[in-house]
Amino acid sequence: MRESFNFKDKSFAVYGLGMTGNSVVNFLSKNRAHKIYTWDDYQTKSNLYLKNRFINILNSVDYIVMSPGINILKSKFKKILLKNKKKIITDLDLFFLKNKVQKSIVITGTNGKSTTCSLIHHILKKNRIKSKLVGNIGKPVLDEKFKKKEIYIIEASSFQLEYSKFIKPYCAAILNISKDHLDWHGSKRNYVKSKIKIFNNQTKKDIAFLNNLILKKLYKKNNFLGKLKYIKNNSLKISDSQNRYLQLEANKNNVKFAYYISKIFNVNKKAFLKSLKSFKGLAHRHEIFLKFDNYTFINDSKATSFESTKYALRSNDNILWITGGLPKKNDKININEFKKKIIKVFIIGNHSKFFVKYINKKIEFEIVYNLRTAVNKVFKFLKNKKKLTILFSPASASYDQYKNFVDRGDKFKLLVNQYAKKYI
Repeated sequence: MRESFNFKDKSFAVYGLGMTGNSVVNFLSKNRAHKIYTWDDYQTKSNLYLKNRFINILNSVDYIVMSPGINILKSKFKKILLKNKKKIITDLDLFFLKNKVQKSIVITGTNGKSTTCSLIHHILKKNRIKSKLVGNIGKPVLDEKFKKKEIYIIEASSFQLEYSKFIKPYCAAILNISKDHLDWHGSKRNYVKSKIKIFNNQTKKDIAFLNNLILKKLYKKNNFLGKLKYIKNNSLKISDSQNRYLQLEANKNNVKFAYYISKIFNVNKKAFLKSLKSFKGLAHRHEIFLKFDNYTFINDSKATSFESTKYALRSNDNILWITGGLPKKNDKININEFKKKIIKVFIIGNHSKFFVKYINKKIEFEIVYNLRTAVNKVFKFLKNKKKLTILFSPASASYDQYKNFVDRGDKFKLLVNQYAKKYI
């Protein structure tokens, strides 16, 4: 189907007009799609006539292109979307349908996707191998001018994979799986099902990367055609001298995947390790942005579940932990492993009871509701002159008080830098 796909005789309904949706509309216009219809829950003036008109459109078009953030089960068009589920695709599908993509790397997983994609891109670039970083990280994939000889590194979320039907990666990897986005997928089983779709269209010439025994069994049970590369836990070690950021507990797994994927493109171990030295971590992911006296400030705003936060807790000591926000569905906090590492917890956000339930009588804590108060309390604590790590790792989503994790992390850094001026 990929060989003969003709946009000119196909009609499309684009549902969602954020960054991805707008890139889809522009792409379809450039490729002279027969008809393009659009709908956005926030931008389209909704009345009964327009709603019924769009329902008729959804029934009649060849394809429905969904923006990744839209949950069918919570949509006002739920019934009609479920009826037409076979027609639903994503921007990633359009990319693979349009272009003869010979070399692509598609990365998914619960944690570490952006770091791993960025690391692979960095390593290939350092070794003069042309590549582009697209998808959830970088530009929307359809905004990039396609070049046949370049390697496309694509970060794919479970939302995108849930709807995708034509993705065919040369290299596909699932970094890890833990409970996440269960409010969207409904269950861990559905979440895992969306992730393993990354392997659906691979052929014997393609390669799959895994390091989880359960996923390995699932891979074999599904009779996927790609060559499976199973990455063992002790398969690669890097020293602090190569890159301290990548020595963090959360990044060790990312480095291993980056190494074995880079090898496919003829990057040897020596060149790989040399390339690691110059890699800089991404913002909001265990980002050490300030150090003075005995104090280290870390912005880990991307940690939207306790599964993510525990890596930061393992990697530090003498912690003043700022946490809180909108807890993920079915998330739990097991604090016992970290009791000796944490001096005090400051709880922000509108769901403090959730956090208190797990840390009460185990660690000293204070409910402070917002970041400004938390940072103010932290700086008063610094008068003790102990060696301290101030860790902002919310272990929850940001939407109760902020636009997203970037907005939340930026506010934290701004507040810290404002208060720090009195000390430095």
